[in-house]
Amino acid sequence: MADAKIGHPADFTLGLRPSGLLEGWFLKVEIYPVDYTQLISKRKERFAALEEAVGDPDLFSDPKRATEILREHRKLKQTLDLWETLRSTETQLEDNRELAKGEDKEFAAMAAEEIPELEKTVEKLREDMQYALLPADPNEDRDALVEIRAGAGGDEASLFAGEMMRAYQRYADAKGWKSEHLESSPSEVGGFKEVILKITGDEVFRHMKYESGVHRVQRVPATETQGRIHTSTITVAVLPEAEEIDVDMNPNDLRIEVCRSGGAGGQHVNTTDSAVQIFHLPTGLYVRCEHGRSQIKNREMALQIMRSRLYERKLQEQQAAYSENRRSLIGSGDRSEKIRTYNFPQSRCTDHRIGFTSHNLDAIMSGDLAEVTAELMKHEMAERLAEAGM
Repeated sequence: MADAKIGHPADFTLGLRPSGLLEGWFLKVEIYPVDYTQLISKRKERFAALEEAVGDPDLFSDPKRATEILREHRKLKQTLDLWETLRSTETQLEDNRELAKGEDKEFAAMAAEEIPELEKTVEKLREDMQYALLPADPNEDRDALVEIRAGAGGDEASLFAGEMMRAYQRYADAKGWKSEHLESSPSEVGGFKEVILKITGDEVFRHMKYESGVHRVQRVPATETQGRIHTSTITVAVLPEAEEIDVDMNPNDLRIEVCRSGGAGGQHVNTTDSAVQIFHLPTGLYVRCEHGRSQIKNREMALQIMRSRLYERKLQEQQAAYSENRRSLIGSGDRSEKIRTYNFPQSRCTDHRIGFTSHNLDAIMSGDLAEVTAELMKHEMAERLAEAGM
């Protein structure tokens, strides 16, 4: 076994061993017992300091510092709770192994029957523990804005944009998240040229970030009379929701205009100046909101979207400076990369970043993204360990 160091304020050691190639070309990482005692001891010391800071009555005099402390406090508590669960489950497993060797055959058989399930649980908890001890992405537990735009393919692309919007809404429902329709531009055939969702809940960005990029669909459109398969594309951008403290958005850099709403929405929205459009002069970014009936609500949504786009731009610049030679774009939010193909005639969905293929396309389009997301997470964790020099 070769131990390896990861650079982190609380340096820790992880044990890894390669176990062959998965999907033909990338490394599968096996997790096996590691002595976490020292690492957890340092986390407990840090948690005690954070507990003291959280109890400070002056904490919220500095909103940015308060947000950072509360976020770190919550994350550390989750890690320490996970550690206690791992310890108790490992103890239970060892107890069962001992009982399985006992003279009471009936009791030994009952203990032995529980061992396989306990072993699976311990393995999963060790994987989670390793992930929890990796240097954290500060955006993982943020809410997200999901922007879906029709690309090549005209009406068919707009229909697929609508289907992916509904798939993300169902995925959010299954995860216990809340999805809110912020803005949209409907197409004449019942789809969307563009639609923006806000998804709120626990670790939304951690799970949704893999959806950023170009999604390609191959199928026979309803309007096709000769049964030919057409290829269309949509673009998805998943942005971590930005807080006011994340982006210094100078009011002097914004041009905010109120204008007449257009398109679908009923008589009221077509006869009032409720739409709001915002230009960020230094970057040329533009946001228009007309989905709500209230001008105030549209202004609030437009500012929220603009703030998140500026934050995304800032993150991309930081990432480019940090890893120009990064081999994979998983989780980077690159919206120009073709990441996935949905082939309806073969009921096949392929994620090109990791070579993963599922033949359960109907379930995916119904919002069951768990399997694809889990594979992407595994690959990203292996990549992060490799980048750390393992």
